[in-house]
Amino acid sequence: MKLNSVTNILRDESGATAIEYGLIAGLVSVVAITALSATGDSLISIFEKVSGKLAEAAQ
Repeated sequence: MKLNSVTNILRDESGATAIEYGLIAGLVSVVAITALSATGDSLISIFEKVSGKLAEAAQ
């Protein structure tokens, strides 16, 4: 009876699958944060240019 229990525990891969999904989710999060940070910097640059042009036009 104990041998079957040990064998079943060794064959169970559900924990490994959960870890794999966790690693994938972590990687996707890092990529998303990196992409959004780059987009945010680009938007700041664009708005600063627009603001400068509007200030020139107002004078």
